[in-house]
Amino acid sequence: MNSIEQITAEIMTADENIKYTQAGIKPLFSVHPEAKILIIGQAPGKQAEESGLFWNDKSGDRLRDWMGIDRKIFYQSQKIAILPMDFYFPGKGKSGDLPPRQGFAEKWHPKLIDQMPELTLTLLIGRYAQKHYLNLKSTTPITEIIKDYQHYLPSYFPLIHPSPLNGRWLKKNPWFIETVIPVLRSKVAKCLND
Repeated sequence: MNSIEQITAEIMTADENIKYTQAGIKPLFSVHPEAKILIIGQAPGKQAEESGLFWNDKSGDRLRDWMGIDRKIFYQSQKIAILPMDFYFPGKGKSGDLPPRQGFAEKWHPKLIDQMPELTLTLLIGRYAQKHYLNLKSTTPITEIIKDYQHYLPSYFPLIHPSPLNGRWLKKNPWFIETVIPVLRSKVAKCLND
């Protein structure tokens, strides 16, 4: 058993995750030793949990478009790794999915990131990932974070969530597509071609 398999076994048998394991639900993440780009989002939705495939929706289509890559590179190249802030669907709340469980990323991300020595770029998608990795206050406006993306490079590239629900934000902030996305595509291409 390699280290990634050992960590996966630890995740599945941990007290906080045992109810998922007993229900036949596996942790949803994708880690490869040769990964160059890491995508950190929030937590899998119910559809992702049931299908075992994350970003397999309109949000994923938009994310891949922003990155300038196709589904084959995204899912099969092993150069793209994906670590949600929680590896399990946290359930439904009053206004959408519940947030990722607190303390989950702190416990499991470092162990898995250590298995990816080739990482050169981490995309932080949405508020939960950005707050955690950029050490930001929860009151920091997301527009301010995205506008200031160059401040977090070369390690981190914060992005608005590509959900169709953010269509209004994208219309209100045309600079994102005009100036941020070309930089993102350039950096992704460089990472994949190095």
